[in-house]
Amino acid sequence: MHPNTLRNKLTGVIAFPVTPFKENLSLDLPGLHHNLTKLLEHPISAVVAAGGTGELYSLTPAEYARVIELTTHAVEDRVPVIAGVGFGQRLAVEMAQAAEKAGADGILAFPPYYPQAEDDGLFEYYRAIGEATRLGMLIYSRDWANYGLSMVERLTAIPSLVAWKDGQGDIRRLQAIMKTVGDRLHWIGGAGDDMVAAYYSIGLRTFSSSIATVAPGLSLKLHELAEVGNSEALTELLNECVIPLYTFRMRRRGYEVSAMKAMMDMVGLNGGPVRPPLVNVSAEEEDELRTILSSWEKFL
Repeated sequence: MHPNTLRNKLTGVIAFPVTPFKENLSLDLPGLHHNLTKLLEHPISAVVAAGGTGELYSLTPAEYARVIELTTHAVEDRVPVIAGVGFGQRLAVEMAQAAEKAGADGILAFPPYYPQAEDDGLFEYYRAIGEATRLGMLIYSRDWANYGLSMVERLTAIPSLVAWKDGQGDIRRLQAIMKTVGDRLHWIGGAGDDMVAAYYSIGLRTFSSSIATVAPGLSLKLHELAEVGNSEALTELLNECVIPLYTFRMRRRGYEVSAMKAMMDMVGLNGGPVRPPLVNVSAEEEDELRTILSSWEKFL
């Protein structure tokens, strides 16, 4: 897929599927195929394989290639498949090339493993990834990688860079960056489904959703209400269905994955356990997630 073609398809909900594991923590590839089949019954705009929700950093290179290959096979060109890449420069390049070989349509570049790196080194990190394939690249600004105006402007010199995924939720900073960079990049809200109202208020029309792994209909409803500016109904939906989940997820690090996997198991999908260093939701907390799911009933 040409980078500009990819960019033009990125409107609405981008789903971040989990990578399901069996109880012995091996890959559950049939489970992943089943999850994707159910997900694609809904009009999402793209799928990110082996992203943060997909536990990218727990996968071996061989597992990574299998996850991307199976995802592209299951999707069958219905929507773009974007592959997460990261770690260090050389490994990220190899991952991008493996993803292209496996049939991915784009790559999502995570920050490198080395935190607080100098801008010159970070630029070279992303430049090398962008030049490694013919695929369009999205940069994911998250955790410590909270880039300022000058750095984002500099990164736009990479020809294959088509989109920016904000994982910070700093609306003031993002708004200033968008004003300066303009439509050179496609802007994606990536800090959480609970941020949809804020993102759409400054002009975004795309967000990445982990809720889509469990209830795509809920994610799509958030987009629908936010796009038309129905703030009253959107606020009600966020308060009833979304904010309780995100309050739960803030309880422990890694619960942004663990909670979604537990909820998937509850609705008949395939989540399974997380791999360390993430921790699973406790048995006592599962009842809280079932209560949240009860508010999602019409979207399941």
